[in-house]
Amino acid sequence: MASDKESIKIEQYKSPIGYPRSQREVLTSLGLRRIRHVVEREDSPAVRGMVAKIPHLVRIVERVSSVEETS
Repeated sequence: MASDKESIKIEQYKSPIGYPRSQREVLTSLGLRRIRHVVEREDSPAVRGMVAKIPHLVRIVERVSSVEETS
């Protein structure tokens, strides 16, 4: 059984200091802790929406597609 899952790598490139608390909470919800920290998350509308809320703090580094295969 093979399943295709898309994921994206998100990088924090700017500090949240000086931005509203809600934007800092979005960063921590994505799992980002510090500048240049990269996390891999499922490519879903929820994650895309969180990234769209803070485009001035994060960038999408790459899109990864993984295929699981069992023998």
